[in-house]
Amino acid sequence: MLAAKAVSEFKKSGYFVIPGVIDAVMSRQLGSFLGTGTKGGVGSRNLLDQTWCARLAAALREDKRLRSLLPRGAVAVQCTLFDKSAAKNWLVALHQDLSIPVGEQVESPELSGWSEKEGQLYVQPPIKVLEQLVAVRVHIDDCPPESGALKVVPGSHLQGHLDQKRAEALRQQLGEVAVPMSQGGALVMRPLILHASSKATQPAPRRVLHYVFGPRVLPLGLRWKWAV
Repeated sequence: MLAAKAVSEFKKSGYFVIPGVIDAVMSRQLGSFLGTGTKGGVGSRNLLDQTWCARLAAALREDKRLRSLLPRGAVAVQCTLFDKSAAKNWLVALHQDLSIPVGEQVESPELSGWSEKEGQLYVQPPIKVLEQLVAVRVHIDDCPPESGALKVVPGSHLQGHLDQKRAEALRQQLGEVAVPMSQGGALVMRPLILHASSKATQPAPRRVLHYVFGPRVLPLGLRWKWAV
């Protein structure tokens, strides 16, 4: 289990790095799975349908270091591959992750931003739901700053849903931190933390499995598409 000080730091800053969650052998095995499933794009959002991905989600949930940072009784509700390379190099503007994948549409004034991505339905739930989520970004490759490492605004996850003007002001007020990662490490973060990434300046493979864990049961009649 993580020390109480580390858990406290995660609550305060909204992110925490845990090295060596998977080893080099597992990274190579994951790389072989990923090489057949991305269809030449920048990644996929629907990986939890695949057995290897669901098994890794279960292993992450049982990792003693990760368990302290996950919601009690957490299930994996999404896994997205981000596959940045010389041929697929992009930037991501400052934002929060506000949408979740659900099984079907529900009518409620508390729900907004319905959308469809890769054939999957997404919605923006109330902030009380988003505050319960934890993302675990598993790095298949090394990710130094020049490879487009994620940049976060520590503490911004405590500020609720932010419009762009307030988000930029918080970046100026709280500062932005680049989080370089080593192969096999996990960046644990709150989806509400402000985050961004630049284009890689020295492009190399930078594959990340971005898992989202949340409570098994959702309010308002919503149902997760996946609950692994």
